[in-house]
Amino acid sequence: MLGNHGRGLARAIFTSPARLLAKMGVTPNMVTVAGTIINMALAIGLLARGYLALGGILIGITAFADSLDGVLARLTNRTSEFGAFLDSSMDRLADGAIFGSLLYWAITGMAPGGIRTATIIAAICALVGAAAVPYVRARGEALGVVAKVGIGERTDRLVVALVGAGITDLGAPEICFPVALSWVAFASFVTVGQRILYVRKHLK
Repeated sequence: MLGNHGRGLARAIFTSPARLLAKMGVTPNMVTVAGTIINMALAIGLLARGYLALGGILIGITAFADSLDGVLARLTNRTSEFGAFLDSSMDRLADGAIFGSLLYWAITGMAPGGIRTATIIAAICALVGAAAVPYVRARGEALGVVAKVGIGERTDRLVVALVGAGITDLGAPEICFPVALSWVAFASFVTVGQRILYVRKHLK
């Protein structure tokens, strides 16, 4: 939901930077790979070490700037199937680094107890969901069905997870962390179910 509403804003913000990058000879694929490397470095360097608020803010900014490659591609007429494939593949690496880092912090940085256990379980489920949602879509597209449906888009899941972690770091009750990750896991699994049913319906 947030991803759909943010695309128009992203185009308005990134058109000028995209023109500058085009003049410099920077390609959309370069931007895609660079953005992924930055996201992964921020996740591993900050989230995994417990800097949840700072890491969440910086990753949020970088993730929003992820739209720059698409704006640049359209501006330079360099949209391609490979570009879309690369962008989706890089997103999976970034998601894995983000949720994996949150899981690592839950294991190593939280005090033993029920909340820590709940956070670890929720983080594992969120990590699995982050991989399953795009996989189901990709399998559907391989069968000729574009299944973009579902309550848990990538942007929504990242925002909820990072906000939940960030506010916990800033002093909110620790329970906010597992609650946020639990919502991400729940939304991911529901989305997987919605997409499976969508593909099944359209294959019929």
